[in-house]
Amino acid sequence: MGNVLLGINLEFVRHDDKPFEWAVEKAAQLGYDYVEPMVHWGRELLSEAGYFHSVSMLDDPYRIKRACEKAGVKPSGLSTHTPLCKPEISTEYLKQAVRFAAECGAPVVNTDEGPKTAWTTEDEDHVLMRYVLKEAAAVAEARGIAIGIEPHQQYSKHPDGLDRIYNLVDSPAIGINFDTGNSYLCDHDPIEWLQRVADRLVHLHAKDISVEQSDAQRGKVTGTPVGCACGDGVIDWKAVIDVIRQGVDRDIVLSVECGTVEQAQRSICHLKGLLS
Repeated sequence: MGNVLLGINLEFVRHDDKPFEWAVEKAAQLGYDYVEPMVHWGRELLSEAGYFHSVSMLDDPYRIKRACEKAGVKPSGLSTHTPLCKPEISTEYLKQAVRFAAECGAPVVNTDEGPKTAWTTEDEDHVLMRYVLKEAAAVAEARGIAIGIEPHQQYSKHPDGLDRIYNLVDSPAIGINFDTGNSYLCDHDPIEWLQRVADRLVHLHAKDISVEQSDAQRGKVTGTPVGCACGDGVIDWKAVIDVIRQGVDRDIVLSVECGTVEQAQRSICHLKGLLS
């Protein structure tokens, strides 16, 4: 069986108005071994000015590689969410993200079907998604990069819907990036769903949901950007770890998704206690 490793999505510094390198250093200081950077296409004012952690894919991919090496961490994957239902956006974006990941040393790119257009049918959307994933998988297979499909939007909000997207393309590059918080907010049991996808798991977003958010949103939304500190909410982290240890034959990074540095610190304390 694979190992359970600890990482963090760099969204935890979103409200600190700091650049990518600062976020990587902070994650290392907190004790994380892995980071999940966000990348974007083109140029974006806040990132260019050093007030936001996202990295442009027009930059040198070695920017990520060098920052991680300096801090003593590794990239678990890249946050490359793009609407698979909109191929005019996602086809070239996801292919570029795969090439960028291969150069910077990230083994996974994570994405979801994204918001759909108002005028396409469900069957049409799945044809569009198949086109995007087929094109991206061809690039990913050649580079040994996994594409992690995440439960997050209108079709992946239930297990059958996520499976349908996964099965659109028969490729070893296609896997599942499971999100504990999104699956819970979609009104499913995240442990049962994780067991169902364990043999296809390539990455995991460790997102906890507070009791207050659960009461207000469960069954009403398909996901949320970040959660509370792991251990402060409703997710059974011991059960999550047990499923991975017992049912996954590769190393899996729990990439914590929370909203503040303080929550990131509490999360790693809680998860390290369970892993030990």
